[in-house]
Amino acid sequence: MPLTILVTGFGPFPGAPFNPTGAIAERLARLRRPGLSGFKIVTHVFPTSYAAVDRDLPSLVGRHKPRALLMFGLAARARHLRIETRARNAIALLPDVEGVSIGRSVIAAGHPPAIRLRTPLHPLLAALRRRCAVSASRDAGRYLCNYLCWRAAELAAAPGGPKLVAFIHVPPVSRGGPRKPSQVSSPRKPLPSIDNLVAAGERALVTIAAEARR
Repeated sequence: MPLTILVTGFGPFPGAPFNPTGAIAERLARLRRPGLSGFKIVTHVFPTSYAAVDRDLPSLVGRHKPRALLMFGLAARARHLRIETRARNAIALLPDVEGVSIGRSVIAAGHPPAIRLRTPLHPLLAALRRRCAVSASRDAGRYLCNYLCWRAAELAAAPGGPKLVAFIHVPPVSRGGPRKPSQVSSPRKPLPSIDNLVAAGERALVTIAAEARR
């Protein structure tokens, strides 16, 4: 019986009319690599809402019993990939796409300030550094990405939960077209293309599969 890896992304949200993580998840569903032999890849794109995470994530984990979760989220101000290593017990008042705000400053009252994710950090860093700029991060923010990390960590701690949980923040993608002169002379690193991010996602997925076999 094949092992399952659940790969997720998010849809658009205020300030990000195009969220590349949905496209990354969908394209990884079609990936065929020898390193994925014996695995079933299930993908899901969450609407960027708290209710969607609370409804869909437990349902997906209960139905598919994934060995590992590989989740992607957009960090609108980032210039490179970040592998999150923990979920913070913190939440912003910023509303989601449904206009809903949690209305409190913590995700789970009475719980620790952070939960460490079951992430194969060093193998992921080694694999992704051969493709792109990447770093480890201890701060997944206080919006839906961090909220998903927390809920995934809770499920991983439950009996029969996923063995591995990895969350990768990606930067916005280049939307093409000529760059302005001021942009050309800027020392900032140019944004990646969606193809660049999908290629990095492939490396991450194959690495997660290798670690999940152990």
